[in-house]
Amino acid sequence: MTNDVNHTSPLALVLIDVVNHFEFPDGKQLLRHAMPIVTPLAKLKQRARNAGIPVIYVNDNFAQWRSDPGKLVAYCLRTECDGRNFVRPLQPGEEDYCVLKPMHSAFYQTPLDVLLRHLGASSLVLAGLATNSCVLCTAHDAKMRDYDVTVVSDCCAARTVKEHNQALDHIREMADGRIVRSQSLRFDRSKLSRNGGSAQKKRQGDGR
Repeated sequence: MTNDVNHTSPLALVLIDVVNHFEFPDGKQLLRHAMPIVTPLAKLKQRARNAGIPVIYVNDNFAQWRSDPGKLVAYCLRTECDGRNFVRPLQPGEEDYCVLKPMHSAFYQTPLDVLLRHLGASSLVLAGLATNSCVLCTAHDAKMRDYDVTVVSDCCAARTVKEHNQALDHIREMADGRIVRSQSLRFDRSKLSRNGGSAQKKRQGDGR
């Protein structure tokens, strides 16, 4: 493991179901809406890395109970895999953390909470798939565990724009989540700010 990751950080970037084969009902529909987030998501991850913010991939095991993150990545990079062009530029590196989950929430029956406590993270930036499913469930579970939650709207996707926007509204109103676009998000080791502001919840603008 490389030494250029700040392994004590008040912030963590959590990427949800980014390693994805899209080989499920409605997978092709989700993939159409997911492809436009590849570039902003890759840039977001690189900015986090440059700021020393830990990047944590939390991924569905797709009911492959003998699998591991490396096998999952390899499966999704197969030539015949629908998701290969999505996964290739977003795949985890050796410096990243990887957690497999059995259900929707990144916290349910996973060591994510233990890892975040170990890192000293109290604020989470969430991105990935799908906005109205695993991202939504993770935002609620994070709130119940007293994490500050920020969701990056242009780094998430759902099967439809309507589902995506409804989920963002729900996260904002019911999980007290902060909704921002990637270009307005600035990483800092001591705080997370938008347009130079503090990490406290603000309701300036829509964030979509």
